[in-house]
Amino acid sequence: MSGFLLANLAPIIFGSLILFLLLGYPLAFALAANGIFFALIGIVLDVLPAELLQAMPARVFGVMSNETLLAVPFFTFMGLILERSGMAEDLLDTIGQLFGPVRGGLAYAVILVGAMLAATTGVVAASVISMGLISLPIMLRYGYDRRLASGVIAASGTLAQIIPPSLVLIIMADQLGKSVGDMYQGALIPGLMLTGFYAIYIFGVSLVKPHWVPALPPEARTLRGRQLLWRVVTSLIPPLLLIFLVLGTIFLGIATPTEGGAMGASGALVLALLRRRLSLTLLKQAMDATAKLTTFVVFILLGARIFSLTFYGVNGHVWVEHLLQNLPGGQLGFLIAVNLLIFVLAFFLDFFELSFIVVPLLAPVADKLGIDLIWFGVLLGVNMQTSFMHPPFGFALFYLRSVAPPTVKTSEIYWGAVPFVLIQMVMVALVIAFPKLVTGSLDKHDASKAVLQYMMPDENPDQIEDADPTRAFMERMMRSGR
Repeated sequence: MSGFLLANLAPIIFGSLILFLLLGYPLAFALAANGIFFALIGIVLDVLPAELLQAMPARVFGVMSNETLLAVPFFTFMGLILERSGMAEDLLDTIGQLFGPVRGGLAYAVILVGAMLAATTGVVAASVISMGLISLPIMLRYGYDRRLASGVIAASGTLAQIIPPSLVLIIMADQLGKSVGDMYQGALIPGLMLTGFYAIYIFGVSLVKPHWVPALPPEARTLRGRQLLWRVVTSLIPPLLLIFLVLGTIFLGIATPTEGGAMGASGALVLALLRRRLSLTLLKQAMDATAKLTTFVVFILLGARIFSLTFYGVNGHVWVEHLLQNLPGGQLGFLIAVNLLIFVLAFFLDFFELSFIVVPLLAPVADKLGIDLIWFGVLLGVNMQTSFMHPPFGFALFYLRSVAPPTVKTSEIYWGAVPFVLIQMVMVALVIAFPKLVTGSLDKHDASKAVLQYMMPDENPDQIEDADPTRAFMERMMRSGR
């Protein structure tokens, strides 16, 4: 029995983690528990040195001192303040009136507002819930097909997953050891293209089934002439200025993503103040939700560090590399297999779980195959977007179900999501076929300077110590013959 464990400890650890998750255990505790439990087994079986656990405090401190992760609470706080200050409501009302005379006008408005909210909030839940509360009753009132209305709201809300300043891209950059700014630049064009594909789909529906997407009747268009033009200016200018304040300064190299997030949070407070919606209650709600989400992310990351300490200690990364490098087809075969794996796992795991469990195992193999990690990260980000839309476990569908009227059946929400999941998979294929969609906007020289999270063993030991204490510890153990 011990011989079997010694030979298969890495796949047993990974399989045990998946079993814990399927049983419903919280991700952070499942990661940490598996890491500690199998570390003790490895020590008893003399596979791992007992001193390995001494690297744990350094890994925990590495998480807590990671300045990149400061962007998570900043962007979360910004999104919550904007969502509660009524910006989404004003945008949907104004753009809905603007596109009202056109078939599918309300759907176009939802897509456009979803993209703008994505570029200002970066939080999927805020976008889906806001648009579900505001636009779904109006779309149903004027005769929109329930499946299409549900699908377009859920899909537009998930644009916050891929359009900067997405929280997913921050986590992805951290896991890949790459620059968040480069990840943002690489994801911008695919995110905008996905927005365009959603609009093209609505246009196609308006041609084939016009009764699914009727235009607003004249009596529903309350804004006309100069009044409409003025509302467009007052509703669009503030969020556009905020988008430039955050993304513009990051792309121009004026600010880091963390600094951009801080400016965005400050800008959101100013906008809420100008709208006379800033109150102590709003601040408390936003700060409470921000603290919960940030704690959630940090605890998962700590659990992931504990799990990876044991997994790397038993050469689990070598097992994964041998498993994936032997796939037929080279780079293309690897990419197809990985994207199919992510697509299937997204039925059961959310993007946080995929980012913290699967991505660190795939990144070294992709790097050895010569795949650009920024491009690889954006590709996985587009694919992981489907995790919000997969029936029956997609979180965007749950968010929409929680605010949808009782007349909308759960099955209609699920079926409405299917065409948009297919559109997202088309986008995945396009990113694979045309890598320049991601890399074309990046400066290769700057991208190559991004700090790697895991450094190669033949590099300076002092540099290895600074980059990853666990890897440095393992190197010292190998040099000493342990």
